[in-house]
Amino acid sequence: MMMDIHPAVLERLKRTYPPGTRVVLVKMDDPYTKMYPGNKGSVINVDSVGTIHVAWDSGSFLGVVFGEDECKKIEK
Repeated sequence: MMMDIHPAVLERLKRTYPPGTRVVLVKMDDPYTKMYPGNKGSVINVDSVGTIHVAWDSGSFLGVVFGEDECKKIEK
């Protein structure tokens, strides 16, 4: 399901997850993926609908879909 995202929320996502930010997957609502909670990767970008595109350490490039999936920033 595609969700509209408020411009202020989109801007906050882009500030929180700039390119290169390390993230860990909390949940991904996709029964066909081989991505699991705990997978780590680096943010490529946040697109206009709030999807956080990630280059996962596993080699995958699946995006974290706003409102459905969840990742969190890895604090140094």
